[in-house]
Amino acid sequence: MTTHQRWTLALASMASLMVGLDALVVTTALNTIRVKLGASLEALGWTLNSYTLALAVLLLTAAVLGDRFGRRNLLVAGLALFTAASAACALCTDIGWLIAARGVQGVGAAMIMPASFALVGVAFPPEQRGRAMGIFAGIIGLAILGGPVVGGAVVQGLTWEWIFWLNVPIGVALIPLVRRFVAESTGPARPVDVLGVVLSGLGVLGLVIGLVRGNTSGWTSAEVLGGLIGGAVLLAVFVGWELRARAPMIPMGLFTHRAFSAANLAGLLMTAALFGTAFFFAQYLQAGLHNSPLGSGLRLLPWTATLFVVAPISGTYMSRIGERRLVVGGLALSAAGFAWIAVAAGTGAGYPALIAPMLLAGVGISAAMPAVQNSAISSVGPESIGTASGIYNATRQLGGSLGIAVTSAVFTVAGGYTSTAAVQHGFRAAILAAAACAGLGALTGLGVLARQRVSIEPAAEPVTVATA
Repeated sequence: MTTHQRWTLALASMASLMVGLDALVVTTALNTIRVKLGASLEALGWTLNSYTLALAVLLLTAAVLGDRFGRRNLLVAGLALFTAASAACALCTDIGWLIAARGVQGVGAAMIMPASFALVGVAFPPEQRGRAMGIFAGIIGLAILGGPVVGGAVVQGLTWEWIFWLNVPIGVALIPLVRRFVAESTGPARPVDVLGVVLSGLGVLGLVIGLVRGNTSGWTSAEVLGGLIGGAVLLAVFVGWELRARAPMIPMGLFTHRAFSAANLAGLLMTAALFGTAFFFAQYLQAGLHNSPLGSGLRLLPWTATLFVVAPISGTYMSRIGERRLVVGGLALSAAGFAWIAVAAGTGAGYPALIAPMLLAGVGISAAMPAVQNSAISSVGPESIGTASGIYNATRQLGGSLGIAVTSAVFTVAGGYTSTAAVQHGFRAAILAAAACAGLGALTGLGVLARQRVSIEPAAEPVTVATA
């Protein structure tokens, strides 16, 4: 590994770590935010969904901008916006303003993620990329490992606002390092598909609003049906537009390749299970088992720590084992672990009974994650890596929003916060829904098979890399 590759991998991973940390550091603070700001379950969901939706909707546009204006430039701009929005979140005193500031954070995150992903993909040749992606996923896994613990420690030792202040010094330090040590790279310049951004954004927003508001307004209400049907129609129109647009946001030709399509769908379902579980697990430990915020974060370690340990190993041996086996086997183990957790919670068992299934679920999803990522970008040529990374990360973040929306709807139907028993019943149902997502992801992983590359860009326009 060259010096340039080391710096690129380290700085891109740290930038993505900050983005991932901010998605999950909130989990152990949600119960405190609910009490301090008088937030409803729906509002709590939007503190995460406003972030992940902005991230999902704008990732592809950001990838196009990175290809045209430089991925390093995009990464620096994203870090600056994300850092400023983090300070704004910390200064909020109202749940509505917090949701809005989180949305701005998501815009910054949408600039950071595809740039980081593409910079790592371009810096490493195919024979080294699996190991690099394993390290990349492992470092980002620190967000899952450290997010709940850091959030719990900060909330318990200081106040919930400090979970956002933590981003400020990290972002300020990363910006000059990225400018100094990361080489600029670009892809084929393409115009921004503004109509595609609008159609896809409104379509996804409609679906999430329908899912989130279903239990509150009624599943047959005009608001909910309008959101679900309208969202589905807009997404169908979006696909039709992309098929005939001169410069589509999503080149639909990529989805003719089975491995690419399967990797994206598996990534969506995997993240739905992951975020749905993370959203409720910390709240269950606090409101259901009456642990402190820090104690809840520490008790999640048997689940979260596996990603930091297992993901690099999975990446290292990926070429020997094969992406398909890792995706199918890993997500099947994860589904079994989540189902086991639901059964244990349903019997009223204490925390010790949850440790073994948490480890099982963690090992499974940790083995699958780098394999899904690598399959998504290895299915395309180098000139399409930026676009492919944007598509993969968009579907993955969309999966996070849908996972939270679905598990929240299930939690509300089966339980609530009215009593300890209600929390336990709701949590059990929500985790079963997460298990179903992971199981469907394992079935989807059967399509991760072919290794042949496809390209949707002209071969005469290769990726260019310039020295810093």
